[in-house]
Amino acid sequence: MKTTIPKQSDIQRKWILLDAAGKPAGRLAVEICSLLRGRGKVDFAPHIDMGDFVVVINTAKVLLTGRKETGKTYAKYTRYQSGLTETPAAEMRRKNPNYIIWHAVKDMLPKNHLSRTLIKRLKLYPGAEHPHAAQQPVAKED
Repeated sequence: MKTTIPKQSDIQRKWILLDAAGKPAGRLAVEICSLLRGRGKVDFAPHIDMGDFVVVINTAKVLLTGRKETGKTYAKYTRYQSGLTETPAAEMRRKNPNYIIWHAVKDMLPKNHLSRTLIKRLKLYPGAEHPHAAQQPVAKED
């Protein structure tokens, strides 16, 4: 049996719709990473971009388990002296609810040039509405 490597012209990209309401952020991020990389496809190759577009709605209602709502912080450093700012997860949810899922997904993708392309196919929306109706995203069931 011969191993075949898919070409970029042969790749079929789908649009997948996920609802983040009531789902733990980490488990949702694992599912998103798998879809972005194309891990579920038969001809998956880790060095080829085979993933689908992923639209996530209701990111403001994502679940943080345990004490993460108050204890988890997101750090940002400005490269100036005393430039470290830490934002609690509760405040980040209020200011930018998409960042919680985006940060989790970005950290789970491989650290290479391919991941910079993959993360651009992730579309996040805090409410239940999204502007991608023309692409006809298919709702993924649990």
